[in-house]
Amino acid sequence: MPSIVWQVSNPSMATALLGLSLFGWFIVLLSTFLINHFELFGLQQVILNVAGKAGSEPRFKAPMLYKLVRHPIYLGFIIAFWAAPIMTAGHLLFALVTTAYILVGIALEERDLIALFGDEYRNYRQRVAMLVPIWWKSS
Repeated sequence: MPSIVWQVSNPSMATALLGLSLFGWFIVLLSTFLINHFELFGLQQVILNVAGKAGSEPRFKAPMLYKLVRHPIYLGFIIAFWAAPIMTAGHLLFALVTTAYILVGIALEERDLIALFGDEYRNYRQRVAMLVPIWWKSS
């Protein structure tokens, strides 16, 4: 679906959008390491299983970016997918579907986090915005 939906012709603006997209990918990578990159991708569990060790009980933490938004990994993906100097119909469809998928994933993940951490996560939800930082909310 190569037809162009929008194209930013101003070179400075196109470069800025590309930079914003790359910043989104940086947020994704940084956010995975702020929690536990190796656990997130299942590597830690495999290593512990091979070594015959049990993993520790999960504990709630909200480091750095997680103090601004509850889901910085998803925010990074959304920024990376939508900040496009050239948006084709195929890219637009991809961005729409993945954004919808992320929103459904957030609802399911938050349900699981409430079940796991209870009031600690409920209080976090009240203090910290889901995807868009709301500066006056975190007081």
